[in-house]
Amino acid sequence: MSDTPIVPDRAAPAERPALKILLAAPRGFCAGVVRAIDAVEQALKLYGAPVYVRHEIVHNKYVVEDLKRKGAIFVEELDEVPDTTAPVIFSAHGVPKSVPEAAAGRNLFAIDATCPLVTKVHREAQVHFKRGRHILLIGHKGHPEVVGTIGQLPDGAFTLIETAEEAERVSPPDAENLAYVTQTTLSLDDTAEMVAILRRRFPKLSEPHKEDICYATTNRQEAVKAIAPKVDALIVVGAPNSSNSQRLREAAERAGCPRAALVQRAADIDWSVFSGLSSLGVTAGASAPEVLVEEIIDAFAARYDVRVETVTSTEEDVFFPLPRVLRPDAAAE
Repeated sequence: MSDTPIVPDRAAPAERPALKILLAAPRGFCAGVVRAIDAVEQALKLYGAPVYVRHEIVHNKYVVEDLKRKGAIFVEELDEVPDTTAPVIFSAHGVPKSVPEAAAGRNLFAIDATCPLVTKVHREAQVHFKRGRHILLIGHKGHPEVVGTIGQLPDGAFTLIETAEEAERVSPPDAENLAYVTQTTLSLDDTAEMVAILRRRFPKLSEPHKEDICYATTNRQEAVKAIAPKVDALIVVGAPNSSNSQRLREAAERAGCPRAALVQRAADIDWSVFSGLSSLGVTAGASAPEVLVEEIIDAFAARYDVRVETVTSTEEDVFFPLPRVLRPDAAAE
């Protein structure tokens, strides 16, 4: 018998299961969000802290907290802003006309960071109203963008429609003089269904020259539809109060993805839902920064042997300049 001690075999480290991640492109920040965030940062740079912001500049907690650390103070209403010479910035979602009027009445230094594509909807509504049309607004009750759009015109100018059922039963004051506009961050499929119903019921319905759902919402939903049928599950990086992020989750489910979830941070991942995967789709809402996408991928890389493949459905090159008062050449004008 040998005197050599018997050493038990060491267990080989468990191999991480393979996971293919399909990363949707485009995803994340759109031009309107970039403009709004840059507006706050540029105001801080030019005028120093504090800078007041009415409502979340965009619907993302990470972005808001980062701007708070830099000196932004977020309020829900103007009456929370003291008498001050500091800038007061209106969020990307747009505001009712009463808000800039109230700011002017208090001599506040107001800066409007409304997304230009939301402003386009406001202008369309104003034109329809001047032409004597009642306006059907397709959107979500209480969303800041809808509140801002309705607030452009006198009471009674709009009828809000949220569902296909409401489109079927809406009874406007004058069926012969109607127009519709939409929130910019809606589901393409839901909106198309509602518009089809309205066109059938009201043949003389006036329509936008170009659809109101913004390019970024459209592109991100189409990118999700391209990958959703190919993966076991899909994560949308975004905030629960972000309309466009919620619509991405719905788009994934409709396109055949068996599991789709909206997740703000890696710490929020429910691993009981996202275990045993061989493929995963990842996208981000228009107000979610890329750093959070990377954080989510890193969390999966700690549990899986990850291979990332970017699936590009279209290229984006849209750029919106800052509000004029914040542009470098503003002082020279």
